[in-house]
Amino acid sequence: MQKLVLLRHGESVWNLENRFTGWTDVDLSAEGCKQAEHAGQLLKKHGYTFDVGFTSVLKRSIKTLHTVLDVMDMLWIPVQKSWRLNERFYGALQGLNKEETIAKYGEEQVHKWRRDPHEHPPAIAEDDERFPGHYLRYNDLTYRELPLTENLSETMNRALPFWHESIIPALRQNQKVIICAHGNSLRALIQYIDNLTDEQVTQLDIPTGTPWVYELDDRLNQIRHYYLD
Repeated sequence: MQKLVLLRHGESVWNLENRFTGWTDVDLSAEGCKQAEHAGQLLKKHGYTFDVGFTSVLKRSIKTLHTVLDVMDMLWIPVQKSWRLNERFYGALQGLNKEETIAKYGEEQVHKWRRDPHEHPPAIAEDDERFPGHYLRYNDLTYRELPLTENLSETMNRALPFWHESIIPALRQNQKVIICAHGNSLRALIQYIDNLTDEQVTQLDIPTGTPWVYELDDRLNQIRHYYLD
């Protein structure tokens, strides 16, 4: 039996302000830093160790994983960062307050934008300052890989190649793996691992800073999963 740990980053400043974040590179809040420390303490208390970590290229995820490993005295393990683990790209919603957006567009429409796997939020234009093509960290992405908007299915489609090419090989080598990412990139991985329907995944809510543990058999099929808390 093998264990895989998924962890959503600690609360960010924009989580605190109830704003759509997406690829905007906001920092952890004070509470988010505490959540990351608590996650590290929980994992250490329960005897977890890791051989490799995976995270996105966004600081709220990177800092959470760094804090967890620091608390566990495991900063020395290799960590691989990939844009493919980034949060879902929320397009023109990024930066907007969620309650104000509901007031403007209606609760039903905003719920579709947030949870329907096939619903696109309003897109941005390429001259928008939020367009990823303006940022050095995305210089290696092709034009087609730079999003203007993104639904959950597309988040899954860009996360799964990284899952198969980087994470699965580590698991097959019996490495102990932690993935620190975001609500929607983790939701996409969980939908794939658990073979959830679109309806089931819309009901899935992943709290910040709480380790989600998979127990896997020798063929990397899930036996069960649970929150470590």
